[in-house]
Amino acid sequence: MKGKDLLSIADLNREDIPLLLSRAVELKAEGWTSSLSEKVLALVFEKPSLRTRVSFEVAMRQLGGHAIYLSPAEVGLGVRESVADVARVLSRYVDAIAARTFAHQTLEVLAQFADVPVINALSDLEHPCQALADLLTIYEKKGELEGLTLAYVGDGNNVAHSLMLASALAGINFRAASPSGYEVRDDLVRLARDYAAESGVEITCMEDPRQAVYEADIIYTDVWTSMGQEAESEKRRVAFAGYQVNGELLRLAEEDAILMHPLPAHYGEEVAEGILETPQSVVFDQAENRMHMQKALLADMLGGLELPLMKYG
Repeated sequence: MKGKDLLSIADLNREDIPLLLSRAVELKAEGWTSSLSEKVLALVFEKPSLRTRVSFEVAMRQLGGHAIYLSPAEVGLGVRESVADVARVLSRYVDAIAARTFAHQTLEVLAQFADVPVINALSDLEHPCQALADLLTIYEKKGELEGLTLAYVGDGNNVAHSLMLASALAGINFRAASPSGYEVRDDLVRLARDYAAESGVEITCMEDPRQAVYEADIIYTDVWTSMGQEAESEKRRVAFAGYQVNGELLRLAEEDAILMHPLPAHYGEEVAEGILETPQSVVFDQAENRMHMQKALLADMLGGLELPLMKYG
């Protein structure tokens, strides 16, 4: 991926996944290095963040590089200055741009006009860095990826889109249970099924969360109301009332199933109170692995990786 953008999981292929996993595992064990000692990453954020900002900043620091955080007020993408001009100016200063935007189109314009790699640090369409960190967490907990079944319960949002595509590439069966009107996008389902045909797994969409989680190895959920959707909060609480992940739902999964959530969580809504404190929950390992997987991405995109492929089947 050296020199390339990562706007979507679709920018990866089946060979990229084990390579990135191998590098993330290695870097997690290795700790601090100086491999990117002369590199600078710009963090251009339209949305506030805890995990994304800190994990990218610490990732660059642990690789020996530097990160510069640019807040909405400092840049004003498309308001104070055009997205195209921001991309062209930053390309003269930094080696890569990680952007957290409301609209995915903003990322596409950044990538079009930037002369350096652009990383999607979250958009309304996808969250690829989260999905890749999730694969790392699943591999650590299960010792494999291929043939597992992941059940996603809730809103068919950016996290669900990237997780579905990543699962299909990695050989994980993916089931999505969402209420009518809140499903994952049809075009991305078709793309995921194309990947799944090559990896020999299934992508299934349904409304019944109990059907989705039955004998699943991984249960995954996310907030019902994402940032920017606050005006829909009450409407969404009604629509998702039967989609809470609780003890009753978890008992339908495999006995050793793990519970995942990208955080932040809305306790009492998509997850029952206390359930993220149970032994099945791996949410804080997920949060930590954001940093380790982003280290692998940055090392690959800014330096190039030369490692044997990890066998995760």
